Amino acid sequence: MEKIKVLFVCLGNICRSPLAEAIFKDKLKKKGLEDFFEVDSCGTSNYHVGDQPDSRTIANARKNGVTIDHCGRQFTANDLKHFDYILAMDHSNHHNILRLLKDKAHTSKVMLMREFDTTGKGEEVPDPYYGSEKNFQEVFEILNRSTENFLNHLQQTILQKP
Repeated sequence: MEKIKVLFVCLGNICRSPLAEAIFKDKLKKKGLEDFFEVDSCGTSNYHVGDQPDSRTIANARKNGVTIDHCGRQFTANDLKHFDYILAMDHSNHHNILRLLKDKAHTSKVMLMREFDTTGKGEEVPDPYYGSEKNFQEVFEILNRSTENFLNHLQQTILQKP
């Protein structure tokens, strides 16, 4: 089976998307599924290319038992071809990704992260950058639920097929 390629996308790739990547990787490891996936994150802007995630994101992840190992990068048109699932954190990022589409066949792989959230389905993952520790924890909880449901969806629809 070819690896399932998942990309998480936010604006700067220092708060939401690297946290989603780290949480998802942690879930894969705990379930023994990491060999079936390739997981990455990026930002639609070039503000933080080469940077580590925000120190508050790293601290929040650590507090919740998750390790982040990521270096910021910008989304490219090649990501549309390479990844099977592209999960945007908000409507603006979703729109910016779709603007790069040259092949409309890739449209269905681009979705909002919270399409998989049981509470707030279809809403945006709020950007905690200008917020407090409470906001970072809220984002962790949203991403924890959403990535769990996304993984369950993949297990039911893809990994169970012979």
